[in-house]
Amino acid sequence: MTSSILITVDELAAALAGPVPPAVLDVRWVLGRTDGRERYAEAHIPGAVYVDLDAELSGPPSAAEGRHPLPTEAALQEAARRWGVRADRPVVVYDGGGNYAAARAWWLLRHGGLADVRILDGALPAWIAAGHATAAGEETPEPGDVEIRFGALPVLGIDDVAGFEGALIDARAPERYRGETEPIDPVAGHIPGALNLPSTGNVDERGFFHAPETLRARFEPAAAHDARIAAYCGSGVFASHAVAALAIAGHEAALYPGSWSQWSNDPSRPVATGDADDERITPGV
Repeated sequence: MTSSILITVDELAAALAGPVPPAVLDVRWVLGRTDGRERYAEAHIPGAVYVDLDAELSGPPSAAEGRHPLPTEAALQEAARRWGVRADRPVVVYDGGGNYAAARAWWLLRHGGLADVRILDGALPAWIAAGHATAAGEETPEPGDVEIRFGALPVLGIDDVAGFEGALIDARAPERYRGETEPIDPVAGHIPGALNLPSTGNVDERGFFHAPETLRARFEPAAAHDARIAAYCGSGVFASHAVAALAIAGHEAALYPGSWSQWSNDPSRPVATGDADDERITPGV
């Protein structure tokens, strides 16, 4: 394996042909689109099971908890068994490109206690570009037996973030971080003190994660002086990608699942706009 986080398409092809093939999960999700299952049904890695990010990798959305709060242990366990995930079997996750959605599945399953969960580097486009076959329609695996117990990865709640002593990464686009635009949430801006390192910068133009040394250099401002690191985004999805990239770089980071969608819905929380070196902070109510 290329790392404890990633797997290449050729490694996956070999593993699928081996004696203990991994469970493969297709997390086809893009913000603002609802055709993930349709695109999965058109073409997916043979044996891969479709995973619905909104319905299966998230709890019910609310202003109090955010747009993609974590599911309960019981809900994730039920879904994972439906996907065919077993305790004695590796898991590989991918999506339609960039692995931003797949990283959410990677993080949740790792947080739930599964030790061997990997992201397919380059996602589905890399699989197709390498000449590997795809399948159409739906897959119905044998039910799994995995048990989910949260706690394997660090998590921050909204009050933890408010008092966080360390480097807080905002993984959203720069214009949303600066407060120039906010297409989804009620208030524009960022959490005071956060550093803007968009998750789109974790991968190259083909959707492959940058090399560990490149990612280490990218995250150096956050990792300076052995600081604790945490990440958030709009609703906790792209922040999972940041946590994965940080892990590739050799850093453990906590996830703030509620992210900006929770913070911006609480009028008592302060809001910052502008760049990190020229923040303008509006205090909460």
